[in-house]
Amino acid sequence: VTSPCKILKCNSEFWAATSGSHHLGAEEAPEFCTALRAYAHCTRRTARTCRGDLAYHSAVHGIDDLMVQHNCSKDGPTSQPRLRTLPPGDSQERSDSPEICHYEKSFHKHSATPNYTHCGLFGDPHLRTFTDTFQTCKVQGAWPLIDNNYLNVQVTNTPVLPGSSATATSKLTIIFKSFQECVDQKVYQAEMDELPAAFVDGSKNGGDKHGANSLKITEKVSGQHIEIQAKYIGTTIVVRQVGRYLTFAVRMPEEVVNAVEDRDSQGLYLCLRGCPLNQQIDFQAIRSAQATEGRARRKGPSLPAPPEAFTYETATAKCREKLPVEDLYFQSCVFDLLTTGDVNFMLAAYYAFEDVKMLHSNKDKLHLYERTRVLTPGNAAPTGTHPTLWVALLCLCWLCLL
Repeated sequence: VTSPCKILKCNSEFWAATSGSHHLGAEEAPEFCTALRAYAHCTRRTARTCRGDLAYHSAVHGIDDLMVQHNCSKDGPTSQPRLRTLPPGDSQERSDSPEICHYEKSFHKHSATPNYTHCGLFGDPHLRTFTDTFQTCKVQGAWPLIDNNYLNVQVTNTPVLPGSSATATSKLTIIFKSFQECVDQKVYQAEMDELPAAFVDGSKNGGDKHGANSLKITEKVSGQHIEIQAKYIGTTIVVRQVGRYLTFAVRMPEEVVNAVEDRDSQGLYLCLRGCPLNQQIDFQAIRSAQATEGRARRKGPSLPAPPEAFTYETATAKCREKLPVEDLYFQSCVFDLLTTGDVNFMLAAYYAFEDVKMLHSNKDKLHLYERTRVLTPGNAAPTGTHPTLWVALLCLCWLCLL
């Protein structure tokens, strides 16, 4: 399923038409206004399909600001001006940055190294929060992963198969807010089968400001893996396309994580607060049921074969090829293969763990394991005997001895 919103096309057309226009003389301002009106016309054509798109709303506000700055009339020609190339000495080539645009140098000159945290989203989808809580969620549609004073990250999750409850990330939007003399506002957007190595305006750094290179995009594997370094906030973001779907991972200082003016809004911030309870899935209970069903199928041939490509045994064996430690990443892999039948979800779990190894500051917390769950009436313990029963049995033995 692909989004019909065409804001990326509008952005790239405007960038192609006006690249280098900030170096033009005043006599060519009408040409810039023509491109700006064409840009506005393009956004209006796609408005209906972009209603919840952060990049779209950012573009609309940006157009209004540019119209005012360049004294452009909203009425006039909208034909595309000629294509321009970046002149020598453009901000893309800058290597210098003021100290304030390097987080560790500016904010922690005389103190200890900042405490870095990690958040990741992958697969069906599975979320690892900044507090190392691991959840499996439904979260179909658009949801905010991060929303603080420096950046916004929003993901859109769509069903893997028609009518399926399994969802995966099909779209990702990251907005880096303008910051002092370091960076202009920049928007990055990726969708299924489209993982750009540039921001939506075609640039690969923070724009025209003196510290532009404190925000950079690097393409690691074409169409599959990009990395964004935001040194001015000490943040690293990794975005991958695995199969048809996207994965997200971030390393961010605690100070930046908690930089939210309205504390109440943090309830919508999934990387910090996790998914709402009504959106969480107990995939471990489902996994246990699937394993039990698999054993029952071996004992009696009367049960029908599953429609999916993997059985519990074959999914487990497949996941062990890339994830030898049976932690929550391994269990997520098994769950995803059973629910989707798509082997790319095994690779998504594998790369998610590889990103944890690269981004997490505490190497003792790389692996997460199933925590003991508090049992409620009507729920049976998944394995073994409940501790309360052992206490009752011991008391009974002492009474017998007396």
